[in-house]
Amino acid sequence: MTTVEANGVTLGVEHFGDAEAPLVLCAGGTTMLSWPDALCESLARGGRHVVRYDLRDSGASTTVDPEAPAYTLRDLAADAASLARELDDRPAHLVGIGVGGMVAQVAALDHPEAFSALTLAGTRPIAPGPVDADLPDHDAATMARLFSRSMPDWSDRDAVMQHATEGAEILGNDPAATRAVAARTWDRTPGTVPAVHMANQLGIVFASLDCTPRWRERLAELAMPTLVVHGHLDPFFPVGNGMALAREIPGARLLVLERASTAIPDAAADQVATAMLGL
Repeated sequence: MTTVEANGVTLGVEHFGDAEAPLVLCAGGTTMLSWPDALCESLARGGRHVVRYDLRDSGASTTVDPEAPAYTLRDLAADAASLARELDDRPAHLVGIGVGGMVAQVAALDHPEAFSALTLAGTRPIAPGPVDADLPDHDAATMARLFSRSMPDWSDRDAVMQHATEGAEILGNDPAATRAVAARTWDRTPGTVPAVHMANQLGIVFASLDCTPRWRERLAELAMPTLVVHGHLDPFFPVGNGMALAREIPGARLLVLERASTAIPDAAADQVATAMLGL
């Protein structure tokens, strides 16, 4: 892992492969490790230079105050575009998962010249907050279980791993895989503040970020090949959100992972990689 200076900030990055134009993976809620190794490796075997990175205030990227961000969603989108330009003169395939998928949508709309293709995984076409009437909201029962839990001692590695494992069981993700990612995320802690804690704060960050003006009404402007990937069992952003994205982005392809929830399982890595490489 290393860092890249882009858009006036430092971004923690990791490279897989070194061929062809870059394929940039924009993180979700657990730093760059929200993108599984199996998927990154499968894409690299397919001949792509894969780069996954940490958003601001998480992992190895610039951290100021994760609970009071002094930037907007569009600044995060500009980070993605700037990173793509720093990596290669050629446009990049941009990929976003969860909240990173929101960043990716805005980046593709605001900086279309920086990107050649777009993949959106487990996300929705609006910012955190009130949900459009035609979009399914978070599953209330699942969210109640998920957010009623006490926070762990973020300095206790085992406690953080257990908290993540319990969350995976509630969401329907692989508990063992999630536990392993939580351990790796904790081990990447910059200084004395656990990276997992910073990743957890991203929920607060995105809820408080300035996400205006809305971008859903602009999705028809996207003129690049687009793939929408969504877990059929996702209770956080139910699959209807992915269906809406695929309908509203011209020519977009929808890939529904029947046995997946919010995370991309290793078992689906080759299937997802093949669809992405086909754009």
